[in-house]
Amino acid sequence: MVARSHERVREAGEGVAGAGWIRVPVGDDAARWATRGRTRKVLLIVHNVTAATRLLDVLPLFHDDLRVQLLATCPGSSAFRAGIAELLADTGVPVVPWEQAIGTPVALAVSASFGGQLRAFSGVLAVLSHGAGYTKRLATPDTRHPTVGERRTRSDPVFGLSPEWLLDETGKPIVDALVLSHPEQYERLRTACPEAAPAAVLAGDPCWDRLLAARPFRERYRRALGVGRGQRLLVLNSTWNPESLFGDGDGDDVLPSLLPRLTSEFPADEYRLAAVLHPNIWHGHGPGQLRAWLDRARRAGLALIDPLEGWRQALIAADAVIGDHGSVTYYAAALGTPVLLGAAPLAGLAPEAPVHAFVRTAPRLDPSLPLRPQIEQLLTRHRPSPEPADFVSSVPGEAATRLRHLFYDLIGIPEPDGPARLEPLLLPLYEPAAHSVPLSVLTRFPGSREVAVTRYAGPHPAPYATGEAAHTAVNEDTREVDRLAIADVVFRYGSADDPRFGSPADWTAEVLDRHPHCALAAYVTGPRACVVRTRAGTLLRLVAGPGADADPAVYASALHAWLGAGKAPQEVFGRGLVVRTGATAHPVDISRM
Repeated sequence: MVARSHERVREAGEGVAGAGWIRVPVGDDAARWATRGRTRKVLLIVHNVTAATRLLDVLPLFHDDLRVQLLATCPGSSAFRAGIAELLADTGVPVVPWEQAIGTPVALAVSASFGGQLRAFSGVLAVLSHGAGYTKRLATPDTRHPTVGERRTRSDPVFGLSPEWLLDETGKPIVDALVLSHPEQYERLRTACPEAAPAAVLAGDPCWDRLLAARPFRERYRRALGVGRGQRLLVLNSTWNPESLFGDGDGDDVLPSLLPRLTSEFPADEYRLAAVLHPNIWHGHGPGQLRAWLDRARRAGLALIDPLEGWRQALIAADAVIGDHGSVTYYAAALGTPVLLGAAPLAGLAPEAPVHAFVRTAPRLDPSLPLRPQIEQLLTRHRPSPEPADFVSSVPGEAATRLRHLFYDLIGIPEPDGPARLEPLLLPLYEPAAHSVPLSVLTRFPGSREVAVTRYAGPHPAPYATGEAAHTAVNEDTREVDRLAIADVVFRYGSADDPRFGSPADWTAEVLDRHPHCALAAYVTGPRACVVRTRAGTLLRLVAGPGADADPAVYASALHAWLGAGKAPQEVFGRGLVVRTGATAHPVDISRM
């Protein structure tokens, strides 16, 4: 089979090394330069960043084996090529140009996608799904069927399970092993492409297994995102293509109105917002463009989750997901997380696939109605269905063992000693909500020494209620600098010993001098404390008591409301305040500095 590949390269006039071809650890004279030249070569075929995520899932199965040399290549057939070079550089695996790769003898090639040029490879090939099974209808590049985003018919082939993707021009399978995660996929394969059925291998879903193994660390992932006690994490998830939640192709573009409503209708201290977007969105439009599109939402507290390393952790941490027909939303449902579909196109899904039934029956977001009641009703009424988890993998927890056995069987050498293991999900860096837009703050006094604080990050007016007082709190680092002149509370975050600001005492005095309208300046020195100065010049330290975990800027707004109601700071010295955000109480100690 490899010989045929060599012949094909020579016939194409590529018999000699082309520009960019590598010479070590593979190449015509690699034996002269390679330190370990007798290794079995395993080639990772990376179509795009999306497919790379699944290949990175299985990469640890080859760790510690000095008999194996890993290589990587990109066929160049995907429309989404951006980000691949950087990703492969981060892995440190030698990258072989595609024209060299198809003529290089390797023991095994592993891909997590299909593409027109995959047929050019004639070595031993194993293909994994890069999503939750094989669910999408997608025309091959060499057909005249409409592609994703265009009108589809039932004649569009199922990506990864149809002859158009699985057979070469002679009608023979291009894969030696097609990895499935559930027997229902085999039944669909056997019906759609019986020629490829002998290549099917039930080996589970490594992505799902990593999710399952990480579930005990849910609270850590929530703390990493700054989700406090009593706070809910709401995740927006979108696959790619014009019909997705993020897309604008079906005439019902809800995103431009949805983003400002999320930050206007959900209190900033009761809900944490995050977005998990498909890598094809990131690298198709560009990370910089994505950040630009979501600029105000991010400054209002939306966390934009890394599409490679952080999305699984965010999914585990979520209390609810607003999603669409993509695999990530289906994984969320499989985890038992309440899901509300903001986009639910069925035409691009295989009718027999379990995800089709899920999208057809899952609750829908109604953009014409207030958002918060829909989420709260979803959380109240949610009863997890066992079906998504059942269909994601019929052998949960077994993917590492089954896949390593398959790979080494195809390579033709014994497996390494010891159990096969996947990489645990890392704990993300601490990323609390950063509100740099002006905040509308509503306060009331539900009891003695109690202040209820509700902050909204706008841009729409806050929903005032009877008996509530209102003020404006503005981060000094805001882009809306004109709002600093009318802010009642000006705050900032920083280290207490940051020499740029002198000290918290110096900074608070400077702010009150610069902004005559400001009644209170607050310097947040950490996740539990802040230093405030009142217009009267009193310098106070506010420290979270046992169980308190709100943004300390909330405590500053509570103190401002207390003083604005004509109460003296001495009344809370040694006794403190109880600050309420939603149904959660935060005891705060207050002392003079």
